[in-house]
Amino acid sequence: MTPQQQVIARLSLSFLWLMTALVSLTAGKEIGLRVLAGINLHGDVAWFFILSGSLLDLLIGIWLLSGRALRFCCGVQLVVIIGYSLLLTLIAPAFWLHPFGPLTKNLPILVLVWLLYRSDNPV
Repeated sequence: MTPQQQVIARLSLSFLWLMTALVSLTAGKEIGLRVLAGINLHGDVAWFFILSGSLLDLLIGIWLLSGRALRFCCGVQLVVIIGYSLLLTLIAPAFWLHPFGPLTKNLPILVLVWLLYRSDNPV
């Protein structure tokens, strides 16, 4: 990956994480609450999980913008994406068949994160 491609990948991933944080707290909040209600999480507990996930997404998005400790950031992203995917697979496996691909999109995103990880030359 060239340095220019690396910047584009980093900014694209940052956009994804920041938008996910924003949407999870706004337009997608009700969807999140319904998914969590499916495993009997309601009220403040459900809101805590939505808020925590959104905060994590926000922090990763900002971290990517900073460009600092990029390899570690990529490792964190890989763990978080796999973790989110496993949890959602257990909670709402039908999302694998959703036409907008809330779970299937994670496979190419994992590849992009891995390529970014591999392209970063630690100092």
